Amino acid sequence: MRVLVSPDCFTGTLSSVEAATAIRDGWLQVHPDDEVIIAPLSDGGPGFVGGLHAVLGGELVAAIVTDPLGQKTPAQFLLRGSEAWIESAQACGLHLIGLDNRDPRVTTTFGVGELIVQAIERGATKITIGLGGSGTNDAGAGMLAALGATSDGSLDLGGAKLKELSNVDLGPAITKVSGIELVVASDVDNTLLGLRGATAVFGPQKGADEFAVMELEGALENFAGLCGRRSDGKDPAVAMGSGAAGGLGYGLLLLGASRVAGIETVLEIVKLDEEIQKADLIITGEGCLDDQSLHGKVIAGVASHAAAIGKPCIALAGEVRLGKRECATAGIDSAYSMTEFAGRERSMAEPAEVLAEVSARMSQTWGRR
Repeated sequence: MRVLVSPDCFTGTLSSVEAATAIRDGWLQVHPDDEVIIAPLSDGGPGFVGGLHAVLGGELVAAIVTDPLGQKTPAQFLLRGSEAWIESAQACGLHLIGLDNRDPRVTTTFGVGELIVQAIERGATKITIGLGGSGTNDAGAGMLAALGATSDGSLDLGGAKLKELSNVDLGPAITKVSGIELVVASDVDNTLLGLRGATAVFGPQKGADEFAVMELEGALENFAGLCGRRSDGKDPAVAMGSGAAGGLGYGLLLLGASRVAGIETVLEIVKLDEEIQKADLIITGEGCLDDQSLHGKVIAGVASHAAAIGKPCIALAGEVRLGKRECATAGIDSAYSMTEFAGRERSMAEPAEVLAEVSARMSQTWGRR
């Protein structure tokens, strides 16, 4: 039997590569003669670079960049020929910020700009930036500052500072990326401002209370007004995906980037349809299978592609919050929960071991005897 394992990361516990390996190990414990192929995935958020490297190869270039709170942190980007892939969460991810320090009014995307600069210096002429899992809400101002943008105030000290600005000069940043093809890979299509904007929807997840949400919304509105339209007349603030990663999508679109759906881009790069066609069973997974999973996330992408080819798809997750009918509608034939199997405490303490055990249990039902 040929099994394809293509999970996302299990946020806070396992990378997509670690999750795929655990699922494969669990299956092979019961069916050691089966062929289990792993293809770790990401929708643009955490695990984006690692998953692509596992499939594409290339060079993982190490870098030291600025984290969301202005400290130095190690990061890496993938370079293959003249093409580079950057995972923004490595520089501005929520996981880089302790629970007691989560305040999106003061976090910066400066480190993402540093990664772009280093990719350019290494000869990249096409750079894809995966967005997701951020702890920032600065509309990409920090990233723009790292590329050379200037203002009469601070661009790199967080979103709240943007309300103090009265002019912004994007010229140096635009010049820096001249001749570079920038691609934004995001798992959300929210715009920058408004009720479905970066701040209103995602700010609270990053530590913003009601007052901070109002403050940040006003600050980003001021920043967008100062930046205005692009040279082609388009307003990035109303573009789909401009609200991704706390508005980092907006900052990149200001520079002329194009936007693609993160998961579909990854599926195309790794040629997942070809692997699905050759497989008898597809296994995917993520930390929490819920309503958000059905909107641009890895599980939904894998399941829909499997269903289109007529192959069964199983989901393993830390928690399962969808019913059987919702799963079936999404193309998921069955879903298994780690917390139901082993409890939340052990699932968090020993995630790889528990996931392997869940995979082994699942394989007793879905494997060939």
